[in-house]
Amino acid sequence: MYNTNVTSFRKNLFNLLEQTIKYNEVLNISTKEENAILLSEEEFNGLLATAEIMSNPPLYEKIKKGMEEDIEECVAENGAQ
Repeated sequence: MYNTNVTSFRKNLFNLLEQTIKYNEVLNISTKEENAILLSEEEFNGLLATAEIMSNPPLYEKIKKGMEEDIEECVAENGAQ
């Protein structure tokens, strides 16, 4: 996570946005009151997908179980072994 204050953010807006988008760098912008977080769209969509999976217990358990399986015992997508 990259930290900056609001004054530096204003001065370097384009470069900081580009860095956030290109490298999925989370940006913490501090102000006198509180902080704000800037995320790339890709990072934001990933967080939404993770939240959706975590809020669906059967899906989450299925993924956990799948991660524990030995890769040699898995079937290829095309059905070939």
